[in-house]
Amino acid sequence: MKPYHSMIRRLVPFFSTRIRENHLRLLSSTLASSSALHEQPPLLSSHSQSQCQSQSIVAVHMTDNCVQRMRDLQSQEGKEKMLRLSIEAGGCSGFQYNFSLDDKCNDDDRIFERKGVKLVVDKISLDFVKGATVDYVEELIRSAFQVSTNPIAVGGCSCKSSFVV
Repeated sequence: MKPYHSMIRRLVPFFSTRIRENHLRLLSSTLASSSALHEQPPLLSSHSQSQCQSQSIVAVHMTDNCVQRMRDLQSQEGKEKMLRLSIEAGGCSGFQYNFSLDDKCNDDDRIFERKGVKLVVDKISLDFVKGATVDYVEELIRSAFQVSTNPIAVGGCSCKSSFVV
């Protein structure tokens, strides 16, 4: 087990640097494209406009299928549950998405809500899924919540359960 821990210690700075670089790249490309699109005078003040842009970058979105499935699960449970998305090391691509139902929030959680359904993401995991979209997919081999798009990921496996930054 010891070689495994030393390998993780060596990889953490590498991944941290890659995450920061990708985040800066994402921010700069978003700001460049938004400035090209807004050549007309803005309707919002520059402060509120930049605030809206930063909120959309940080947001984690839910599809209609995701919202409907959560409502179905809540009606079966008889109480309001939240969908928790967290990131764990592992999977075939390096990091994997982990979904669970939860009824409590922690101090470092961010809550995203759509049509009364809540998606909870902890602070550390949020850095890996900013701007992502969560979907519920029913396939022949499985039915599951999955991250359908993640702008921070540069690659991943075909089953969409793991990704690379």
